[in-house]
Amino acid sequence: MDERLQPEQGTLFADPAPVADELIGYRGPTACTAAGITYRQLDYWARTGLVVPSIRSASGSGSQRLYSFKDILVLKVVKRLLDTGVSLQNIRSAVDALRARGVDDLARITLLSDGTTVYECTSSEEVVDLLRGGQGVFGIAVSGALRELVGSLAHMPGERADGGEVNDDPAAHASDELAKRRQQRTASA
Repeated sequence: MDERLQPEQGTLFADPAPVADELIGYRGPTACTAAGITYRQLDYWARTGLVVPSIRSASGSGSQRLYSFKDILVLKVVKRLLDTGVSLQNIRSAVDALRARGVDDLARITLLSDGTTVYECTSSEEVVDLLRGGQGVFGIAVSGALRELVGSLAHMPGERADGGEVNDDPAAHASDELAKRRQQRTASA
């Protein structure tokens, strides 16, 4: 079948606006909180090359790693795959495939796992074919993790790799009309 004719997997909610500034990074503790992992896991995964900080890596004692939005999204996906029972070795293979994608592409896929293998699903036909095999699978919608991450990081401190100012105005992070209305109500009260 021609790849151009395959339907694209839809999402229940519109994806949030992509992170505009690629120089904004998050320190280890913020990345841990947003991804739901321990600092020990973060440190081990960085040292072993599973998920390395793309903004700034540690360069000696006292230096701080800075993780990008995409890095934290991958951390969150790794955590979810671990929670479903996928081995770290299989997760490493999946992460290698995800590294080549941009955040927009990640939001359009769903990862499926039977607890052993990780599958990528980009169309409804793939889901049907995988489920006909009779094996139970776990679905991880990367777009859901992306939405959660946007919400989590909106209230956490970030810093720019070039030393510039980060706009910490909550109104700048509002991604929908309802959130903007809530902020206006809170400001006027």
